[in-house]
Amino acid sequence: MAQKTIQGNKELARQIKSRRNELRLTIEEAASRAGVGTKTWCRYEAGESIRMDKCKGICKALNWRVLPEQDEDTYDGISAREYKNHEAWSLFLENAFGDRAAMSFAAGSDILLDHINEDLAELASMPIGSHLGQLSVSWLCEDLPKQFLMHYDYDFLYQMKCSLESMRQRAKYGHSMTAYSVMEELLLYLCNEEATALIELGSGINRFEDDNTVSEEWVFDLLGDADIVSYLYADLYLSSEHPYHFSHWSDQQFYTEQSE
Repeated sequence: MAQKTIQGNKELARQIKSRRNELRLTIEEAASRAGVGTKTWCRYEAGESIRMDKCKGICKALNWRVLPEQDEDTYDGISAREYKNHEAWSLFLENAFGDRAAMSFAAGSDILLDHINEDLAELASMPIGSHLGQLSVSWLCEDLPKQFLMHYDYDFLYQMKCSLESMRQRAKYGHSMTAYSVMEELLLYLCNEEATALIELGSGINRFEDDNTVSEEWVFDLLGDADIVSYLYADLYLSSEHPYHFSHWSDQQFYTEQSE
């Protein structure tokens, strides 16, 4: 499914460049702050279209709340209806948790796959053992738990990609989206985080007539707890025996009644 974009123009390009210069940032520094490549940033300053999911990074880099002359009414709402035919739309999530949950996984998995593929491409040109922390630009580096940063190498990202593709297949065929491993819990959490940012940029979600959209907390309802946050994003040190330690992320260790 094509990503939503904001139509580029010369005036917006001029304002982006002017603001970068005002902050005394090089193109490389601005691109790094935004989580994009330097070529991509140069396209923004040339007046080309901007993907909606990249707007947050641009605003972060330039200390803007929204892009200039782009108030909340300017952005089209993110409609769940647009995602109904998405290849990763999950009837399981829709029936159990509502449109927001199904749309969040579909849209969020698109964005997350983009991030994974971008980092895989960069790591492929580096020596074996290179990890995300060595990349000049990486959205995943900011999103993944900090304790295990040096483990996020090419092999890990490839496994992450395969796991996400497998989950998208489960969604496509209406199978249970219950997570059986930390890896799957993490992927569901990250998909929801990416989708939430996209929805906020798009001024919220346009609801269906039956109004069965629920909040972003659906992911914790699905998982049955908030352990993914409590253990991986709470500045705790995890020993190798802990079930949420990196060495156990691929273990099939979780069971819930909802999966049956």
